[in-house]
Amino acid sequence: MLGEEVETLIDDFQLAGFYTKVFLATSNLTSGIYFYRLQTNNFICTKKFVLLK
Repeated sequence: MLGEEVETLIDDFQLAGFYTKVFLATSNLTSGIYFYRLQTNNFICTKKFVLLK
């Protein structure tokens, strides 16, 4: 695990609600386990996903 940030999908204020963001894995990412983080002023959620190419 390298712990490097590979991409920021959204870095902007958004009103409360439901949103969808498509993550297009670019060619510089290899297959493996990645982590994503959702963060608000009072909440942080970190989850993992598996990328298979």
